[in-house]
Amino acid sequence: MSEASSFLVRTLVAEGVITDADARRAHEHAATEGRDVVESLVALGLVSAQRLAIERAVICEYPYVDLGVYEVDIRNAALMPRALAERVLAFPLFCIDGHATVGMADPLNLQALDQVRQVLKAEVDPVLCDAEQLRATIAKAYSLVRGAAVEPPEAREGEEQLTTGDEPIVAALNQILASAAEAGASDVHISPDEHELVLRYRVDGVLIPQQGPPRSVHAGLIQRLKVMAHLDLTQTRRPQDGKFRFQHRGESIDARLSLVPTIHGENAVMRLLRPSSAIGSIASLNMPAEMAEHFRAYIERPHGMILVTGPTGSGKTTTLYTALAHLNTPDVNIMTIEDPVEIRLPLIRQIQVNAEIGLTFASALRAILRQDPDAVLVGEIRDQETARIAVQASMTGHLVLSTLHTNDAVGAVARLRDFGLPAFAINSALLCAIAQRLVRRVCPSCAEPDHPDPAVLARLGGHGQCLPAGASFQRGRGCPRCLNTGVKGRLGVFEMLRVTPQIQQLIEADATSAAIRQAGMAEGMRPMWEDGFQKAALGLTPLSELCGLRGIEDEDAPAARKAA
Repeated sequence: MSEASSFLVRTLVAEGVITDADARRAHEHAATEGRDVVESLVALGLVSAQRLAIERAVICEYPYVDLGVYEVDIRNAALMPRALAERVLAFPLFCIDGHATVGMADPLNLQALDQVRQVLKAEVDPVLCDAEQLRATIAKAYSLVRGAAVEPPEAREGEEQLTTGDEPIVAALNQILASAAEAGASDVHISPDEHELVLRYRVDGVLIPQQGPPRSVHAGLIQRLKVMAHLDLTQTRRPQDGKFRFQHRGESIDARLSLVPTIHGENAVMRLLRPSSAIGSIASLNMPAEMAEHFRAYIERPHGMILVTGPTGSGKTTTLYTALAHLNTPDVNIMTIEDPVEIRLPLIRQIQVNAEIGLTFASALRAILRQDPDAVLVGEIRDQETARIAVQASMTGHLVLSTLHTNDAVGAVARLRDFGLPAFAINSALLCAIAQRLVRRVCPSCAEPDHPDPAVLARLGGHGQCLPAGASFQRGRGCPRCLNTGVKGRLGVFEMLRVTPQIQQLIEADATSAAIRQAGMAEGMRPMWEDGFQKAALGLTPLSELCGLRGIEDEDAPAARKAA
């Protein structure tokens, strides 16, 4: 063990960060594993890597820089050879007027400092950084910047060069995909502008700009994506769609690729689809308790129709697959028709729509009704024919689950009417309609109490009776784990229209949506904004996430609540 490591361990014990027993345990682990005792402290979970870095900075009397907070310019990789950066664990963070601020894992390594100074030809101000953060920064920077010196693949002969893992273009794309998976992104956008290449990740529903490779590697990245997705390499003037799969931390992730020609080149968008492990229990949906019980009861019915409504990206597929997972036992035959199949579950027979060969939602639905299904998932009801067949199936002994694009739960009734379905068919088939949206969660790593303006609470409906017991509003101040946004992850907010005898009478009488909504609320229906407000009051989501939800509710809600 080095003297520096020994001194650091003694300092941690003296400051009460670890105990003498912890130090002995780390020494034994280091001797057994053949590693440094400081590394063993982290491996055993006795102290965090960040705390170690801060302690080192105090001992060395150098500033500590958290690379998770700062946006490091990866173009600085051009200033230093990668071999040197990796060998001495150093990276130039800022270079201005002959002075360079260099992140180092060991600023006391004078030999390394001299080498860095000679290469940069500048005065060097070292700062101490966490070693793992430095390694990640170095890997990202050199993977993305290294491709700038490589010719576009279409200017070279053959494709084989693109399939080698050592190729700079391949390394750059691998880094983009790995970073997106690490951030939990649902989509990756690679967009060429006139002078730069714009890289963005959609995380928790919001597009976040990222540092990406230079404009000169755009053609190479697009060609590599075409190879991976088995698309036409020679076609650049028409849209193309494909898919591929990659591995990240032992997890298989499916990527759905869309290429569209623009005036500056082909724009690439990839949808990243996680495996079925993302599907949990009904409780994991975070529906209000009473609504969750109704939902469970409805999906256990032998026949009928359940509709989930909302815009694209509102979590409808997750809700429906949660229902399928609840029903998925060997004695239940479940079949789905989807475009595309996003989540895969065992036992369930899943069909991918293919309009080019005539396999539409309607034709596939007619076919699978001859496959003796107990439950059928129709990815989306888009036309009159699909709506008619789905309703008929739900009236003849099948449980049918599907989605509609409407703003609220009541809108599902109006949409079925628009498809020309008679009132008696809607009443016979429809069990309930659920509307939902996704709101972002408060980041648990940087959550702090929020004290909203009373005027804001009043506008959102928080005038006493809507506030749950123990209300505690929270917000995130921003940290590296949430990319300094204060939010990380999403949860659903819901409303459910149950087709009760009273609602059936209104549907039969061709009542307006407002009248149906008012009757539904009189029978216990609560709007999405109210569910969202309850979750904000419990500290699950910031109040700012509810601004769009409040406008969905109509003006009859206060009267309906009073009548209830």
